[in-house]
Amino acid sequence: MLLQNKNAIVTGGSLGIGTAICLDLAKNGANVALNYRKHAAEAEAIANEINEMGVKGMAVKADVSNFADAQAMVDKVAAEWGKVDILVCNAGINWDGVIWKMTEEQWDTVMNIDLKGYFNYIRAAAPLFRGQKSGRIINVTSINGLRGKFGQSNYSAAKAGIIGLTKTVARELGKYGVTVNAVAPGLILTDMMVKMPEEAKQVSLNETVLKRLGEPEDVAYLVSFLCSDKATHITGEIIKVDGGQYI
Repeated sequence: MLLQNKNAIVTGGSLGIGTAICLDLAKNGANVALNYRKHAAEAEAIANEINEMGVKGMAVKADVSNFADAQAMVDKVAAEWGKVDILVCNAGINWDGVIWKMTEEQWDTVMNIDLKGYFNYIRAAAPLFRGQKSGRIINVTSINGLRGKFGQSNYSAAKAGIIGLTKTVARELGKYGVTVNAVAPGLILTDMMVKMPEEAKQVSLNETVLKRLGEPEDVAYLVSFLCSDKATHITGEIIKVDGGQYI
């Protein structure tokens, strides 16, 4: 059990990649708290599934874009479970449009969730990690934060911002024994992506060298490894999980 007796917080854990991360952390022995804003039933179901594995699961209503909500969730987990060891920032949305048609609301909404949401949780957890001189922070970015994507200026900018945030926080927290890394998925077959037009999926498939699209578990396995003691000398890294889509 790579993560026995570790307590983890995962944002956006009720759907897609976040669910796979929650379940794999739990399979590796971690207690896992996940947030939800709208998907209460799904979040509670994941928490129950985690409890059935013999570790603790907790679903907490919290809007990642709200600074106070993030602080309250971190405080709640620390109070009820005694400490926080792992923070996985994963919650995100996309609201696409070419730049000449994108509205201020589209830009602000994606930025507030996909970038500010990460700041909110890292800011809340950092004092705990500094005090205990240990911790793992994993940020989920995207290959589109590295290369850009037509029609996704807001999403790509937010995901690029996460990369800069990851490297900076790795520098700031390294001397306290905290590692900070990011994973950058390519196209992953979540429920949302399954509904994409076949032509769009085929474009991404053609970009990969492995000739298959990723599954949520492909991302989750890397996250669990980076949270473990097997990754104590890895920090400030952006690791792609894309089947070679970026190259």
